[in-house]
Amino acid sequence: MATALELVSPQSTRRRQTFASEEDRVRLSATALKAFVRLVEEWDLTGAQAAALLGVSVSTWDRLKPGSERRTLSQDQMTRISVLTGIYKGLHLLFADRMADRWPSLPNSGPLFNGQTPVAAMIEGGIPLMLDVRRYIDAVRGGL
Repeated sequence: MATALELVSPQSTRRRQTFASEEDRVRLSATALKAFVRLVEEWDLTGAQAAALLGVSVSTWDRLKPGSERRTLSQDQMTRISVLTGIYKGLHLLFADRMADRWPSLPNSGPLFNGQTPVAAMIEGGIPLMLDVRRYIDAVRGGL
């Protein structure tokens, strides 16, 4: 007889993606960085903003950019990119492309942002606030 979790999620027997495995991070790092670089370009972020969202110094960000030395991202960096990519996708489902890419840099009076831009708020709040923003976008678009 199936457990409740198996009924809800038939894929639950597969290994859950956590980014804890070095093997997974080696395999996924280049693709994750490519997605993050595109997000940085689409959101028109500065190098300092990109570095802060990724949780690294500006000099480390410069070394991580594709075309420079190939590096394996940490679990923290992979998590940040995953959450930010989800925010990017949610915004593009919610708004037309131009507005979706402007939204992160517009001052926001919502309770998560207190008048800051979402980018500034996420830099200040780190992964916990990034996750809150992801849930907020999903809720606004009716995904929760």
